[in-house]
Amino acid sequence: MAGLPAMKNSDDAVDFINDAYLNKLLNGPSPEPGLVREIISKSLDKQPLSVEETAVLLRANETELVESIFQTARALKETVYGNRIVLFAPLYVGNYCINECSYCGFQCKNSLAVRRTLTQAELKEQVLALEAAGHKRLILVFGEHAKYDADFIAEQVRTVYSTRSGHGEIRRVNINAAPMDLEGYRIIKAAGIGTYQIFQETYHHETYARLHPSHTRKGNYLYRLDGLSRALEAGCDDVGIGVLFGLHDWRFEVLALVAHAVHLKERYGVGPHTISFPRLRPASGAPLPNLSAATDADFKKVIAILRLAVPYTGLILTARENADLRRELMSFGVSQIDAGSRIEIGGYTLGQNQVVDREQFELGDTRSLDSVIRELLQDGYLPSFCTACYRLGRTGEHFMEFAIPGFIKRYCTPNALATLTEYLVDYASPETRQAGQELIEKELAKLQDSPTKSELEKRLRQIEETDKRDLYF
Repeated sequence: MAGLPAMKNSDDAVDFINDAYLNKLLNGPSPEPGLVREIISKSLDKQPLSVEETAVLLRANETELVESIFQTARALKETVYGNRIVLFAPLYVGNYCINECSYCGFQCKNSLAVRRTLTQAELKEQVLALEAAGHKRLILVFGEHAKYDADFIAEQVRTVYSTRSGHGEIRRVNINAAPMDLEGYRIIKAAGIGTYQIFQETYHHETYARLHPSHTRKGNYLYRLDGLSRALEAGCDDVGIGVLFGLHDWRFEVLALVAHAVHLKERYGVGPHTISFPRLRPASGAPLPNLSAATDADFKKVIAILRLAVPYTGLILTARENADLRRELMSFGVSQIDAGSRIEIGGYTLGQNQVVDREQFELGDTRSLDSVIRELLQDGYLPSFCTACYRLGRTGEHFMEFAIPGFIKRYCTPNALATLTEYLVDYASPETRQAGQELIEKELAKLQDSPTKSELEKRLRQIEETDKRDLYF
């Protein structure tokens, strides 16, 4: 199809997902408690786990061992990321699609879907609305269609970065789009993107083939699986992997995500920058198939075990989940969330209610960004809009070199405090501003006296008293 790259796999593309082997690991005996504790201890030392070690944790069902996994996930989150939670918003640019994924509201056979692609003027309106709410980080989402080739995506990225109003600006644009060829990734990378994100949806070959017909582009399993390998080969510093939980056995998908992370690390020296784990949600015109639901109890294990398996990878909890569950899950190792999200095309300038026939799926948490930030603050989390690492080159393999306990927090906490102060001064409600000021005082009190602390306090005063913004370490 014109506009999209030919689906030619790389010469060295490899299918590293061995279904039979992963199933064998999952069907092994209940592990000895001593082995589980040994693996947990390795995680506490910030060492990534192998697929085999992850499988042991997945087979550990004794209450005491599961609670130990949860406690370790909380400890790792605090050690590596502190109490920071990074915030972003999705911006859907176009929902034309040539695929036939039965679970998705955008699939081409859905006659109820309202098809639309934002014009440049409409895109700017959406960005201005997001900036007016206080957002600094976006992920642009595109259907898989000839309209959305690499040149088009790059143009949208440049438009987002150039759209500013007052103190409002978007400082990092990530991408969720179809797999590209090498040249396509290079074009998009040159526009200044952050992370390129592709979800495999399900790594299980039989399930994938059943849900993604072979006559569609998405039906090529290996082309999609190799998509992020090509992105790294094309120079994209950061890539994000993900799976849609509910299409197949959640335990298999966790193992496959870890296998993907291991593959990227072994081949390119750097694993995924983020892992997403959305669960299947209702969508207009796409009835929920009778598949493998992951319960809330299962979902806690998903997050905690992923945190243990890939200590330095960002874990993204999306607004598919309802507000109460998101609040409960936050402590299990989550480091990023979206907030104030709308997933309709043009949704940020619509009314408050969801418009389901314009959505890819139904959201579970539709609270405003300010409400989410206020709850985070009240729960002791430090909301962050920081983009410093990406703009200073601390990305990809370099990020892994920097992401050692104490070092990354030495930068991330001050930068988080600065971006939070920007939000409080420029956008927050009075209640949120009060909660934020109280937390900032507590965070400053934790910092040891040093030139960095003195400089941070100076910068926070500048943000409060002047028009200076974007002051980062």
